[in-house]
Amino acid sequence: MLALAFVASVALAACAPTVPRDELDGGEPTVLESPAAPTDEADPSAPTSAAPTTEAPTTPAPTTTAAPTPEPVAAEGTALAQLAGLDEKGRAPKTDYDRDLFGWRDDMDRNGCDTRNDILRRDLTAITLKGGMGGMGGCVVLRGTLDSPYSGDTVDFDRENSTVDIDHVIALSDAWQTGAASWDEQTRREFANDPLNLLAVESSLNRQKGDGDAATWLPPLKDYRCEYVARQIAVKDKYELWVKPAEADAMERVLGDCEGFLAIEDDDQWPATGEGDVVATEEERAPATTEQELAPEPAPKPEPAYEPAPTEEPGSSGAGVSGPFENCTAAREAGAAPVYATDPGYGPHLDGDNDGVGCE
Repeated sequence: MLALAFVASVALAACAPTVPRDELDGGEPTVLESPAAPTDEADPSAPTSAAPTTEAPTTPAPTTTAAPTPEPVAAEGTALAQLAGLDEKGRAPKTDYDRDLFGWRDDMDRNGCDTRNDILRRDLTAITLKGGMGGMGGCVVLRGTLDSPYSGDTVDFDRENSTVDIDHVIALSDAWQTGAASWDEQTRREFANDPLNLLAVESSLNRQKGDGDAATWLPPLKDYRCEYVARQIAVKDKYELWVKPAEADAMERVLGDCEGFLAIEDDDQWPATGEGDVVATEEERAPATTEQELAPEPAPKPEPAYEPAPTEEPGSSGAGVSGPFENCTAAREAGAAPVYATDPGYGPHLDGDNDGVGCE
């Protein structure tokens, strides 16, 4: 029994915790605690590792394309609005075009005056008209002054040496290639003689323009370009002509510099016979330049008692005259003035007023 008790005590001693030396030396005993059982609470002082997070997939927001800015709508009654109403096509061929098909200068309003003189009386100032009633009395403009819409210059007009033309704002050949080829004769005549489509301008600029449209020619005077283009649009609208793409672009650019420019109204009227800024009326005849032309006619010579043999003198009004007199001086020297249309010495250059009697 004693042996068993000793063995048991030795085994317990071996399993007991080691006692520190300080206890053996008389110090206070140190109580050794058994390791604490694990708990579910984490030590707040211990480092923590974040649990991995899984982000929810995101759907990218759909991208939206900005709606195109609508083209500004031209205000009603403007030239731009009128332009927008025209058809736009390419240029048609010039096949069979002939200027004579348009009857330019016909007296469309039956006022007894041709179109050219009507426009001159409308557009010129300080006009001198041809007098008399030889079929064109009150119509023919002899002289006047033009304030050019194309350049802004002042141009003196003289019928004897004219520097003024009548421009078709829409050229006849351009009209032919944008719809006029299918017109009847009457429509072409109305178009060519329509005052809406006609302007008196310098001959030099009219010929520079030729049959160009707004894409190839514009007036040098920039301040007039809006009105010029607006007039072209009004003419094309009236006669249902189309515009070519480059032409339409050029017109739009011009009108963009004068936003809101009103459409040209078709209210041009022909002046009545004798109307216009008329300051004088005179006969169209060459002025006398020599003393002999100004001198009175000599008294007739008495007839001789006998009849001499006929002789032919150069320049006489007898049968020996082979052509018209060179001038009225020659006719008077030959004793042939006045010279009638039935006389062999008559010529149109001697008859300034075209009444059939020269050197009156």
